[in-house]
Amino acid sequence: MPREKPTGETEMILRSLLVLLMSVFVATSALAQDAEPTEPAPTDRSATGGAPTLEDILARQRGEEVDLSYRLDQTGTASAGISEQLGTLGGASDSDVYLALRYGTADVTVTSRSPAAGVLIQDRGMWWWQFREGPLLQYGGWLLLGTLGALVLFYLIRGKIRIDGEKTGRTIERFASIERFSHWLLAGSFIILGITGLISLFGRLYLIPVLGKDSYAVLAGASKWVHNNISWAFMLAIVMVTILWIKHNIPNRTDLKWIAQGGGIFKKGVHPPAKKFNAGQKVIFWSVIILGGSISVSGLSLLFPFELPMFAATFEKLNATGLPQMLGFGVLPEQLAPHEEMQYAQLWHSIVAFIMMAIIIAHIYIGSVGMEGAYDAMGSGQVEEQWAKEHHSLWVEEVKAKEASDAGKGGAAATPAE
Repeated sequence: MPREKPTGETEMILRSLLVLLMSVFVATSALAQDAEPTEPAPTDRSATGGAPTLEDILARQRGEEVDLSYRLDQTGTASAGISEQLGTLGGASDSDVYLALRYGTADVTVTSRSPAAGVLIQDRGMWWWQFREGPLLQYGGWLLLGTLGALVLFYLIRGKIRIDGEKTGRTIERFASIERFSHWLLAGSFIILGITGLISLFGRLYLIPVLGKDSYAVLAGASKWVHNNISWAFMLAIVMVTILWIKHNIPNRTDLKWIAQGGGIFKKGVHPPAKKFNAGQKVIFWSVIILGGSISVSGLSLLFPFELPMFAATFEKLNATGLPQMLGFGVLPEQLAPHEEMQYAQLWHSIVAFIMMAIIIAHIYIGSVGMEGAYDAMGSGQVEEQWAKEHHSLWVEEVKAKEASDAGKGGAAATPAE
């Protein structure tokens, strides 16, 4: 039978109900928009079979910590059976394959023969970048600025360290030509390396806003080329100064007296005895040799990352001692991808360089504006005799004794035989 058309009264009731429903819907939507956001409930990953959810992905993009250790344990083992999957996926879901690639557990075959070609995703790159852009620049920058500030304050309080006694007008040869050449090769190369390294580290943050991206790209490229090639001169100079001066920088009891009197730096008229190098200069020497050597090794690892990895082997030896565990670092990773080796090498290279730059800044201060007559030692190689007596009295005695001995030998040779 054909359905009867609704009467006018029935049609009016239906329209009223429809309007009422629409009003409730609009009001509910408005209330939902005005309501305060609530804390999301803990993610129930059972609905996704243990796979990361959309909230996991969004949290990672916001820079929040997302614990994926449960997925790491399941990588390669939590795949659904082939009959339970939508289509033929090779026995593993897309998320399983991604995590295996991310954590370096996937069996990857590539046509490239590069040592790092099989590493498609390098998960620890984010950690390295955050440390490089954060603590490394922050603390490194404050170290250099703090060193400069301390030296300015020291100069204002102490002033320039003058020669106390009357100048004699006579000079003593402090350093020979080969010694001065080695020193300036080391100093000049290190200054260039420091400047170009700082351009690379701080350029994106401070130079791009001033120079622009295009100009900075040219400057950064040139800095990288200079940095890589000047490094060879720096390493050669380290070898040269080690050979020339190591015998003069062996610690002895005289150094304890020098340290006890503060080297005479803080009080006028105090001149503790010292040989060719005092305790302060010995600290500079060994700092340059040890830190400079470490910088050189990490630099070589960066130049040849696939041929000279250094951190995996180092971590293995450290773990064997139990020292990292005692200090709360846990077991250090002993298997590192080439990218991770470069990241550790770059951070170590920069940290040690910051420390060495602070030490060298203090050394430059003492050798220039901080002490009268100090620059002559590496300038002309000749120093005022009174300066030498005040700062290196034992060395002056050795020089005088050698001159007397040589003169005696020369005089004996010149005496005709009876």
